[in-house]
Amino acid sequence: MQHEKLPAENPDNTLKACQENRHLDTLDKREYKLVAVDLDDTLLSRDLQVTGRVRKAVAAVRAAGVYFTVSTGRMYKSAVRIAGELGIGIPLITYQGALVKNSLSGEVLVDRPLPLAYAREIIARVHQYGYHLNAYLDDRLLMERDDEAGRRYAAIAGVEAEVVGDLLEYLDRDPTKVIAIAKEPLIDRLKNELDPLYEGKITVSKSKPYFLEFAHIEATKGQALAFLASFFDIKREEIMAVGDSYNDLDMLEYAGLGVVVGNAREEIKKFADYVTTASYGDGVVEALEKFILV
Repeated sequence: MQHEKLPAENPDNTLKACQENRHLDTLDKREYKLVAVDLDDTLLSRDLQVTGRVRKAVAAVRAAGVYFTVSTGRMYKSAVRIAGELGIGIPLITYQGALVKNSLSGEVLVDRPLPLAYAREIIARVHQYGYHLNAYLDDRLLMERDDEAGRRYAAIAGVEAEVVGDLLEYLDRDPTKVIAIAKEPLIDRLKNELDPLYEGKITVSKSKPYFLEFAHIEATKGQALAFLASFFDIKREEIMAVGDSYNDLDMLEYAGLGVVVGNAREEIKKFADYVTTASYGDGVVEALEKFILV
């Protein structure tokens, strides 16, 4: 995606409308070879299911010879179950790009954990506020305590959590990533505090309004997608990416076509080449039908 596309200030501005239509015409005519789609609030329905309509569209894309994969902040253990429902047999982008792993063979292609020194610093800082913390080792979900935030997270991911007590004491090597969970104003305040301290050192990103994630500096969906492009010998112009949130932005920027689903926040939509009318998985199907299944 080459440009940020802002909504027209004047709906009667026909010149701008024509320019945008020409831009979409160009995107329509491209031959896309790889599609990478976020899971939560994008591919999955509001109740976290893969609908029959989504399953059918993904099967049609794969039958057309186009690679289809998921690009998610979820653990591999959580993502591979959904990939199985969709018949995906290629590498999955998981943990925001920290782990790229083949869904069939289990071969690890990219493994970029968060350096332990940074993980310990982050944990100590978050301890000052008392927010819920998750850490991940060997595709295991680790929590300091059994509370409502942790139980809700585990239910969304569909995995069992291990309550291990103080993560400062428990962690003895690099975790895949660390997540702080709190209400959005608190998460925003924490992000504003930590961004300048860790700029250029680690990746700090919001995956949901109430999740703040800390990962390796090269662990982003965009960088993982660039790896897959090289792995499959595909040009970035031949890639379509679909997402809805802040942690999808560099993936949308990298892809030749960046699509944002209709349920996304307005500040995310302005970075899209195309915004779907439909929401969640129906939005993904809309994009696949418009740009792939033509």
